[in-house]
Amino acid sequence: MTPRLETPRLVLEPLQVEDAEQVQILFPQWEVVQYLAARFPWPFPEDGVLAYYRDIALPAVGRGEEWHWTIRLKAAPATIVGAIGLMRDPEPEDAAHSNRGFWLAPEHRNRGQMTEAVVAVNDYWFETLGFLKMRTSKAAANVTSRRISEKTGMRLVDTGESDYICGRLPSEYWEVTREEWSAWRAKHSLPD
Repeated sequence: MTPRLETPRLVLEPLQVEDAEQVQILFPQWEVVQYLAARFPWPFPEDGVLAYYRDIALPAVGRGEEWHWTIRLKAAPATIVGAIGLMRDPEPEDAAHSNRGFWLAPEHRNRGQMTEAVVAVNDYWFETLGFLKMRTSKAAANVTSRRISEKTGMRLVDTGESDYICGRLPSEYWEVTREEWSAWRAKHSLPD
């Protein structure tokens, strides 16, 4: 079961099918989806979030393969502003596989909120679930995502090309080990 997580400014609520209606309004924006893997449909279907939650994300949570949260401000906990998820790595040596994915509504960006969410789920990945390594992949053009990886102790381990909703682009593959994360956490804490 995915637990509720908190940061100084955020509440990360375990994903529920009831969240789909609110997310369907926020998610299908070009600024949110352009750097998603091309396997996601675009234009985004009217029931796309519901179908993804019901048929893919929540069954994977039930199998213990994924953990998903909606991101909400503590000041407005009924309102979803983004989402973050963790995925087991079925092929640990596949550089293109991501163990973590996230998105945030454009009006909430550049405030450090996603960094807070990333720290909370990284702690959960390494400390609670006990994984030894986390890998993420991203479009090289996704500078905001790269900055979050850099700020949270990840290192660039490879490059390549991948297909995204916006087209084929250079990609970056980032990684952090449990030991690296522990060392990073020893030097960095989020303010209360």
